[in-house]
Amino acid sequence: MEYENQITIFTDYLEEYSDTDELVWILGKQHLLKTEKSKLLSDISARLWFTYRRKFSPIGGTGPSSDAGWGCMLRCGQMMLAQALICRHLGRDWNWEKQKEQPKEYQRILQCFLDRKDCCYSIHQMAQMGVGEGKSIGEWFGPNTVAQVLKKLALFDEWNSLAVYVSMDNTVVIEDIKKMCCVLPLSADTAGESPPDSLTASSQSKGTSAYCPAWKPLLLIVPLRLGINQINPVYVGAFKECFKMPQSLGALGGKPNNAYYFIGFLGNELIFLDPHTTQTFVDTEENGMVDDQTFHCLQSPQRMNILNLDPSVALGFFCKEEKDFDNWCSLVQKEILKENLRMFELVQKHPSHWPPFVPPTKPEVTTTGAEFIDSTEQLEEFDLEEDFEILSV
Repeated sequence: MEYENQITIFTDYLEEYSDTDELVWILGKQHLLKTEKSKLLSDISARLWFTYRRKFSPIGGTGPSSDAGWGCMLRCGQMMLAQALICRHLGRDWNWEKQKEQPKEYQRILQCFLDRKDCCYSIHQMAQMGVGEGKSIGEWFGPNTVAQVLKKLALFDEWNSLAVYVSMDNTVVIEDIKKMCCVLPLSADTAGESPPDSLTASSQSKGTSAYCPAWKPLLLIVPLRLGINQINPVYVGAFKECFKMPQSLGALGGKPNNAYYFIGFLGNELIFLDPHTTQTFVDTEENGMVDDQTFHCLQSPQRMNILNLDPSVALGFFCKEEKDFDNWCSLVQKEILKENLRMFELVQKHPSHWPPFVPPTKPEVTTTGAEFIDSTEQLEEFDLEEDFEILSV
């Protein structure tokens, strides 16, 4: 299997460090290498791992039936979102064990991502929603496009009921997020009312003392450009700091046309889950369960020097409650905004020169997306070797 040589490298790498007091950070949790190696590896393998698949029903009816060679950033987006849903329903401390019965929420989360057109975050839904972002089916997505697609798909997902905020121009606006996440409980007497006028920027800045009757769990995605052709070393410290935040969902990025899901770091090495292996489509079984063996990466993860990262990335954070968001804001102020060259900005009020902020609402989807495949020749390339990969030129 293509992974085997990489596995030994990572395990040797852990051995190399095992006598030091090196800390490994994985999605807001720290592991001491010397004493917690198996805990570290099981924390990593618990993350849902999405890879290329083949033999699913053709996208849009006539489109590709495999995403090998083009779907890696979509798979990374699925992994980041799945991590948010795990935190939402099961908590960051939840751990997966092979062949052990899992909570029903876990199965339900997994079913959101199966490669079927009726699953809300399937490769079918993501590829077709990408058409509205100017991407034809079978075209590679960048981190920002995948974030926009997740934001739109989340509007159709009532069970998870997430507010997805994608920052613009490297700026996160506190006022807009509070406007989007503060919802009134839908009881008979409050349905249809708008939040009271007291929900203004001034009261919001007080954080938890502000009036927010109910908070919609927040998936916050911050697309960034951390340099021109390569990552500027001045951002390295702040970038690593994001993986230490308890709200961390890691980062989407990699190299051009080669996306990875970064979940942590050790020293100056980023640790990532790699979607570039092709597995066969898995569907729900007769008992309604999904065999989840192929959705967890049981080998040791891969690593990459942070300076080899393409400068185009997207950071992800999950704030289940308002206090989590307030805590994130203070961490950003302390760790990110202290830098001379800031990785991104956090501002209280909506910038006056921007168009007004309107929380997103469910769009009208009329196209199946299938007609955006130009020709049958385009489809034939998807049936090539299963690990066919578009390499950047």
